[in-house]
Amino acid sequence: MRKTGTASTASTMARSADPDRAGIGRRTLLTGGIAGAGIGAVLGAGAAVGVGAALRGGDTASAQPAPFGGDALPCHGQHQAGVATPATAHVRYVSYALLPGTDRAALERMLRILTGDIEGLSSGAGPLADPEPELAARPSRLTVTVGVGPGLVDRVGAGLRPEWLAPLPEFGRDRFDGDHDGGDLLLLLQADDPMPLAHAARMLDRDLRSFARPLWSQQGFRTARGAEAPGTTMRNLMGQVDGTVNPAPDDRDFADLVWLDEASPASGPGGWLAGGTALVLRRIRMELDTWDRVDRPGRELTIGRRLADGSPLTADAASPGGGGERAPADFAAVGSSGLAVIPSYAHIRRAHSTDPGERIFRRSANYDTGAESGLLFACFQRDPLRQFVPIQRRLDELDLLNEWVVHTGSAVFAILPGFASGGMLGAPLLAARV
Repeated sequence: MRKTGTASTASTMARSADPDRAGIGRRTLLTGGIAGAGIGAVLGAGAAVGVGAALRGGDTASAQPAPFGGDALPCHGQHQAGVATPATAHVRYVSYALLPGTDRAALERMLRILTGDIEGLSSGAGPLADPEPELAARPSRLTVTVGVGPGLVDRVGAGLRPEWLAPLPEFGRDRFDGDHDGGDLLLLLQADDPMPLAHAARMLDRDLRSFARPLWSQQGFRTARGAEAPGTTMRNLMGQVDGTVNPAPDDRDFADLVWLDEASPASGPGGWLAGGTALVLRRIRMELDTWDRVDRPGRELTIGRRLADGSPLTADAASPGGGGERAPADFAAVGSSGLAVIPSYAHIRRAHSTDPGERIFRRSANYDTGAESGLLFACFQRDPLRQFVPIQRRLDELDLLNEWVVHTGSAVFAILPGFASGGMLGAPLLAARV
């Protein structure tokens, strides 16, 4: 008999009430982490001492830091985890197509099952019927973020879909391979360790077999945790610092750019997406063999930034704002030749907008299949038609970087609002009426 989210949630509550799991229990000693009361976050900051020292209450000088694999991030809240939470080292996107018989009632069962198992997996307890719970015991900041495509929303009810939840307009340089496009349901899994990520993907795929079939899967990576200082901007496989000009979750206008609210038409009829956001995912293949033939000055003119530190070509220690990656680019600056220092075709000039509302929150990852390398470009925003599309049109028209990149896949998903303990993912959608 297929389990329900209620049963899974009840099981999780029962496990937390087990006296062996209270305080620092046997499982905590084995996993090296505690998924509650903010302790996982402390371990993630590298501030905790080893468990043995904590029990002894002394001699912390010789204690070793607890391994980070026990870190668990909460899955409950107004927003789903995995969007504004800190980026992890590994990411996997899995898209599904609904089976013909998956109607509204089946979707409710599916979302209830997913809710319960996401609660278990992200906490390190694992799903109720997990045959290998040991693989879930060290979640390593695992998050599972659920998105829905246009086909799923249409099955819930005609007229519920916001305008932007559809394939993007065609761009002249798109060369889609047909293997990484669209979908009815998306699972976005992120973790610092590929083991809990792979295990979670398999458990959730098992949940979905009666409701949907796998459509495509894409896996990416960033720099390993601890290899760089926190807050360091990632580099892509072209060597570029990737994502410098990016709103941060603690910025005043972040919510206005990213999170939907009930008053926004982009949140769908009845505001069922309030607390959610829009995800655009683009698979971008990099032609690294030909990129390697371009000299360093040519690469920097193509991007508009120095490869060494990501600083704009117009920045130096004496310029306004100083030098470095965060220095503002001076698009009006001209050199001794009378030409613009940052050319008209440079990537950062084409991506730049004077409209403060025309910004997106980027969360990209590299991919390398052995035969192909590139970028899984992901961005979150309220409305892709008004935020992502204008930027991409400018890049499509005159970005010299297009000589070395090819967009081979594209998908748009509505990231569902968060949920409370005892609640269910997608409940506002199922309750919505036109």
